[in-house]
Amino acid sequence: MRHRKNASLIAGAAAATLLLAACGGGDGDGDSSANGGGGGGEGRTMRLALNQTEEHPSYIALDNFGTYLEENTDGWSIDVFPNETLGAQAEALQLVSDGSVDLAIVSGTQLENLNEDFVVFNLPKVFDDVDHQMSVIHDPEITGDLYASLEDSNNITVLGGFTQGARSIYTTFGPVETPEDLAGKKIRVQESDLHIAMAEALGGAGTPMAYGELYTGLQGGVVDAAENNEVSYFTQRHYEVAPYWSYTNHLVGLDYLIINTELLNSMSDEDRAAFEAGWQAAYEEHTQLWEEATQEAIEGAQAGGATFTEVDEAAFAEPLEALAAEFITTETQQQLYDAARAAAN
Repeated sequence: MRHRKNASLIAGAAAATLLLAACGGGDGDGDSSANGGGGGGEGRTMRLALNQTEEHPSYIALDNFGTYLEENTDGWSIDVFPNETLGAQAEALQLVSDGSVDLAIVSGTQLENLNEDFVVFNLPKVFDDVDHQMSVIHDPEITGDLYASLEDSNNITVLGGFTQGARSIYTTFGPVETPEDLAGKKIRVQESDLHIAMAEALGGAGTPMAYGELYTGLQGGVVDAAENNEVSYFTQRHYEVAPYWSYTNHLVGLDYLIINTELLNSMSDEDRAAFEAGWQAAYEEHTQLWEEATQEAIEGAQAGGATFTEVDEAAFAEPLEALAAEFITTETQQQLYDAARAAAN
């Protein structure tokens, strides 16, 4: 049984569908597949790979997206497979490429492996907060070429993204207020050169480790700290072994929704319009759910003994912002970064 939909978001999506369908046409001068109008055949149930649980905001928003498609298209729907049922993100990425899976949620680091330009939106401090992030990643003037860059090479279209929220440091040994407090400390990070450099900018030493091993890694002293959002901190019960959360807010994390390009181009103009409107409702609902889940996670972790501490933001800002100069290596990347930063003003 599907979750209840957010009525205002779904109503807005329905209105957007009518507008997009009216504007989309189908008899213009352009090629129909390039403009989102494909064969116009009857739809089918699409399989979507997700690495989160059925209680996670991502699952709820995507499940409601599927309901919207059922009600507003000619036979299209989505079956969300949570908990890495269809494979971990790296595997799901390949399965979408070859068409074995239709859609997947993947992290920015996964797409960075296919096109290094995606590194820009993985940089610390590129986004000020979640609202800034969402305005950038769903602005086709900024992201259009980037999101289409994998279509010819990998048969993948990037549709947009879900926020992972602002990420901060949590430790086993006490509050952190400046980078000096992390000197000599091992910080668990994702396996990425950028994330290792980010840990160094925070003042510690980056230690790549599988996420599933982190609880015992913190408990046994293999690492002294980690970085993540409050929702993951609480749901994975890391507050039990690392009860000191410090608001470095060094990175606003990002997941992308990807789809098999051939499948997307097979939709009729009307169904494509409904699909895009339903997706907009989904990421807007997800952002709202994420805000609620974050507050619940903070309260839950505090009840479990965690403490939350503000940091000296200025002390962290300069070394984190310096990473842009190190990891931006092309003119295209610089243009993406400049556009993202300009959107904050």
